[in-house]
Amino acid sequence: MRQGRRQGFTLVELVVTVAIVGILALAVTPLAEMAARRHKESELRAALREIRGALDAYRRAVDEGKVERKADESGYPRRLEDLVSGMDNRQEPGKGQLYFLRRLPRDPFAADTALAAAETWGKRSYDSPPDAPREGSDVFDVYSLAPGSGLNGVAYREW
Repeated sequence: MRQGRRQGFTLVELVVTVAIVGILALAVTPLAEMAARRHKESELRAALREIRGALDAYRRAVDEGKVERKADESGYPRRLEDLVSGMDNRQEPGKGQLYFLRRLPRDPFAADTALAAAETWGKRSYDSPPDAPREGSDVFDVYSLAPGSGLNGVAYREW
């Protein structure tokens, strides 16, 4: 009687393989979470830079007389949406509008996807102090409403 060659894996081999895969998964999970967090922080930095650049460009346009400014206004937009919707160009009437952003970026840490992009940001008015920002009649700066701190140890709302 000849015995045929056995095919397949033994139970011990399967258990060892599953244990090794489990250990590898445990080691990779924190690295994947760290990479995802680092990516969101990079998006936050880019979004803040983009919005703040648009706010500065709006202010320059006001200073150059391209955008109308009333006597009691600071020269910053009343709403974040004004950066996207555009403002009449006073220096070239009838030539269209001045746009400062193509679209308003969302705060990447905002959990509620039903909120409009402008609602995901905290807004600081021109007349509020930097250590206690509050909304007002204009938008001088934006900050993240996300709780917690970044990988650099600085709170997200202070970026």
